[in-house]
Amino acid sequence: MNKEIQPEYKEATVTCACGNTFTTGSVKDTLKVEICSECHPFYTGKQKFTERGGRVEKFKKKYQI
Repeated sequence: MNKEIQPEYKEATVTCACGNTFTTGSVKDTLKVEICSECHPFYTGKQKFTERGGRVEKFKKKYQI
């Protein structure tokens, strides 16, 4: 690798829209994200599972099985 053209890798501060901040490595000084592991529904346990509405029953009714 040519060290003259490579960007400098440094510690960056990441700020989420929910207000959470943490540090990571990046070529930029600061990063702004919309969603993080502190506010994502999958990680917080607030994920809503939608009901499929009886797809098996619909199939059986359609083909009279």
